[in-house]
Amino acid sequence: MNVVISVDMEGVCGVSSWVQVSPPEFGGLVSGTEYQAARERMTREAAAAAQGALAGGATGILVNDSHDGMRNLLPDLLPEGVRYTSGSDKPLSMVQGVQEPGVGALLFVGYHARAGSVRGPLAHTWNGFIRNVRVNGRDTGEYGLNALVAGHYGVPVVFAAGDDVAMAEIGDELGEEVVRVAVKEGLSSFAAVHLHPAEARRRIREGAEKAVRAAHEARPYTTSWPARAELAFNHQARADQCERVPGVERVDGVTVAWESPDALHLFQTFRMLAKVAEVRLDG
Repeated sequence: MNVVISVDMEGVCGVSSWVQVSPPEFGGLVSGTEYQAARERMTREAAAAAQGALAGGATGILVNDSHDGMRNLLPDLLPEGVRYTSGSDKPLSMVQGVQEPGVGALLFVGYHARAGSVRGPLAHTWNGFIRNVRVNGRDTGEYGLNALVAGHYGVPVVFAAGDDVAMAEIGDELGEEVVRVAVKEGLSSFAAVHLHPAEARRRIREGAEKAVRAAHEARPYTTSWPARAELAFNHQARADQCERVPGVERVDGVTVAWESPDALHLFQTFRMLAKVAEVRLDG
């Protein structure tokens, strides 16, 4: 059985500030030293998950860089024999690879809570201006959207690691059977109590092994189809733009909605609208 590991950065042990997760090339409030340290911890946590998955019986590992520009992993720190993806222009974005034949499980590493979550360090959904995503009346985050895409291809989410708020949200939405490892306890949007990085990696490795051993019992995540999706922004100008897209309706000042026949349509429509909403707010 092959597995895909989707690795983000905001949920990695030791991370609690945007400074740490922002590649210096984009400018702004960044630190090359802080970012380099965070990307190394991100890669080491992905490596721990890969080692655990191999011990649990996986025969092939694809590590998918899923943070920001998606060029963060330091591949020399990954176990030999794994494959990895880099670059943001991927058809399935954070879960690229779940469509490949033989993939039987998806693992989340470095995942964070959804936008608006209380005590979730760096909690957000996709970008800084999406306020909420709702599918069939249920609020969700990146973990839910990605799980639905994986489910579209018959692949279950079996493991997740990140902050404690995200782990609680994942258990609530995707099911308590998902093996979860909290590597830090959120105190606020920009503070957390962290495990020692070595302990975090040990727990990730053990959890991933346990999850992959039991993957044959896991069921892909889904919802009822067709599904109604709602997307809320932080400003009405963003909804103004999205309302003009055929098939999209205005719900209120900052919210738009649409109906999707399946998870792939829902996900790609979401990505398109997130891009359409990138407008200047100063006129």
